[in-house]
Amino acid sequence: MKPGDELPPLTVPVTRTLIVAGAVASRDYQDVHHDAELAREKGAPDIFMNILTTNGLVGRYITDHFGPRAVLHKVAIRLGAPNHPGDTMVLTGTVTEVDGDTAQVRVVGANGLGHHVTGTVTVEVPR
Repeated sequence: MKPGDELPPLTVPVTRTLIVAGAVASRDYQDVHHDAELAREKGAPDIFMNILTTNGLVGRYITDHFGPRAVLHKVAIRLGAPNHPGDTMVLTGTVTEVDGDTAQVRVVGANGLGHHVTGTVTVEVPR
């Protein structure tokens, strides 16, 4: 791995089940993540993905690429456009720095509205 290397994209269909299951699995019971009617009452067009689910998907993206020995040391992300059911999020990544067995990867997850998530992941890949 070297700076400038691009990871292959990962396409994630954003389903109602993914949003609800991710929220429940992360113990996030905010109604906007599982009740479409209440989400609409609060101004959203539908339920939307929580940051913990997004964080998990970003981690999966990195470890799927670097393999089972990869160790995530830091995941620093920021949410943008929400992920709603029926959309597709495409995760892309670029290696920005390498120091020995450790790399920093810039990650972007885009959907039909724009960038859902942006950030960096520090990953160690022991040789």
